[in-house]
Amino acid sequence: MAITYNNLYMDIRQVFHKAGLEGATLEARELVCYASGKTREQLVRDGRLYVPQMVEEQVHRLVQRHLQGEPVAYLIGEWEFFGLPLDISESVLIPRADTEVLAQQAIDYLRTLDGECRVLDLCAGSGCVGLAIASQVKTAHVILGELNEGALRICRQNVRRNGLTGQVMPFQMDALDKPSAQIGEFDCIVCNPPYIPTADIAGLDVSVRDYEPHLALDGGDDGLDFYRSVSGQWRSAMHDGSHLFFEVGIGQADDVLRIMRGYGFGDIEVVPDTAGISRVVGGRLYDTI
Repeated sequence: MAITYNNLYMDIRQVFHKAGLEGATLEARELVCYASGKTREQLVRDGRLYVPQMVEEQVHRLVQRHLQGEPVAYLIGEWEFFGLPLDISESVLIPRADTEVLAQQAIDYLRTLDGECRVLDLCAGSGCVGLAIASQVKTAHVILGELNEGALRICRQNVRRNGLTGQVMPFQMDALDKPSAQIGEFDCIVCNPPYIPTADIAGLDVSVRDYEPHLALDGGDDGLDFYRSVSGQWRSAMHDGSHLFFEVGIGQADDVLRIMRGYGFGDIEVVPDTAGISRVVGGRLYDTI
């Protein structure tokens, strides 16, 4: 029996609600759009039209894969962050709304500076944070620093997709190594590093544990390896007054604050996400420790 796009979308949304999926409305819409090749606007426009059987079958296949744990962003190969459309693959973490707080903190700081500025998005993944900054601060020249080759490919695609080739350059970098002197100094470093303690990864939700890259999750025994390395070793890529902003996991803000303070950062602030969870720790580098 034929079904309209509206009814198909609502049926899928109901299935996701019953399964306890938090993003049921968004995820149902994205899967129907993807399978039908329609934009969100076209889906609304064509809501009363009947769905071709092939499209309906494709939607139901995608729904089953999602119910088994596969994230929608990997199923459709893209996601949105800070209003930017981004290519996504299983080489990168899926951008999350919590991380927009990190981008916004850096944007707010950079807007206080006069003239051009240099920004490094370290552990860049899809490049979402650095690209958001470049899109909002036209005086910013942004480097996306990422170790994984697959993630770097996604970074390059996203720079081109968002028309930011004049502002943003991806480079291969290891946040656990001392930076090359050739990269110069940055006015701001933003970093959403791996921060899950190694032993906790096995207990993560299946959608994260079985699909998202462990290289981008594993923060070492206590989850703090990257915070120590970036705060300590990457000071050489900063100058007096440069700002460093980290995203942190639940319960990590105080530890990261102490790490940063121990390496000469001051004026440190902890900023919550929309759920009130401490999500960003940022501060200014002073010349002396």
